[in-house]
Amino acid sequence: MTDETVVVVGQGYVGLPLAMRAVEVGYRVVGLDTDPRRSTRLRAGRSYVEDVESATLAAALASGRYRPSADYRDAAGFDYAVITVPTPLTDGAPDLRFVERSVTALAPFLTAGATVILESTTYPGTTEEIVRPLLEAGSGLRAGHDFRLGYSPERIDPGNQQWSFVTTPKVVSGIDGRSREKVQRFYDTLVDKTIPVRGTREAEMTKLLENTFRHVNIALVNELAVAAHRLGVDVWEAIDAASTKPFGYLRFTPGPGVGGHCLPVDPSYLSWEVKRSLGTSFRFVELANDINNQMPHYVADRLTQALNRRGKAVRGARILLLGLAYKKNSSDCRESPAVRVAERLAWLGAELRVVDPMVDPEQAPPFVSLVPLDAAQVRAADAVVLLTDHDGVDYQLLDEAALVFDTRNLLPPGRNVEVL
Repeated sequence: MTDETVVVVGQGYVGLPLAMRAVEVGYRVVGLDTDPRRSTRLRAGRSYVEDVESATLAAALASGRYRPSADYRDAAGFDYAVITVPTPLTDGAPDLRFVERSVTALAPFLTAGATVILESTTYPGTTEEIVRPLLEAGSGLRAGHDFRLGYSPERIDPGNQQWSFVTTPKVVSGIDGRSREKVQRFYDTLVDKTIPVRGTREAEMTKLLENTFRHVNIALVNELAVAAHRLGVDVWEAIDAASTKPFGYLRFTPGPGVGGHCLPVDPSYLSWEVKRSLGTSFRFVELANDINNQMPHYVADRLTQALNRRGKAVRGARILLLGLAYKKNSSDCRESPAVRVAERLAWLGAELRVVDPMVDPEQAPPFVSLVPLDAAQVRAADAVVLLTDHDGVDYQLLDEAALVFDTRNLLPPGRNVEVL
């Protein structure tokens, strides 16, 4: 137990698990989120993040050490502040307005001896060039002298049962040695292992490197899948065979595209910074963007071809989509390729139904209907498209489908199954 107070700005997929862990180890926590709907749900003990059960949230509230709020005045007197707000792309450029607004609102409540940590994904230099001046201007204090400032990239993987916030090593940094030590000391109380790096720019680059690595390799297997289909090669068997090599190979699999709050966004932060600072293109990222962005169109085109071979047009066809979230066992639809597939099929004139038991109906696009998966829905569909391979779904019901297009290679081969 400690008398120290932690303010976590942003109570989404990153901030809420962090807040719950901080409560668990004994901090007093203020969970700040300017969305009043979120604050209301949190105060009622109703979680909207799958990695945080409502029972966990209710226990945190009952402990008296967790206070959800939409008012920055509740941040007064904090010892640590962790900023976990979104950093989207707008017109292809980094959009740091949420970071800037949060830092500006937090600065008047910054006191000597406190520590501020940015976790939001961004380009190298943000902590020093944007966060630091805003905090100093709003507080009248000097970073490194009066207060500590650092960066620690989030590594949350929603729905991952093996690697949680606690068990995933945490990269930590500071604008100077004392700041890094303070940041590391804080996270050492929350996670099993911390990895200190030289400075905030290295930590900011670490996050971009991790997701650019995934983005580029997913693009590679996506392009291979497209080429292999035209060559008459089973790319999935090739991937399985290559995966038996115990060195020099990491398994990545194709799919309908990439989504979530990281892969479609983070590599572009790196590409943008390289072009801005060095005047050159980051060609790997731009090529990966092009390939992965085209996959939803490719899925729609393959489905159109499959229907044509059966004497059906996509216009007017009843299509049942399995999965709307961007990844299995997640409710997150942000930048989901499944949504883009749905948009493309709707534009082509298909009549859509969507099955996703994990997604809040309010997140579903207005042009689709969320339905339960049952035999009647399967039989009524001209085609079923498996886009997100959630666990706990009765895929045996698809035996009765007229046509299944499986983008995840989940189903056994059959007369009615085509694979990406």
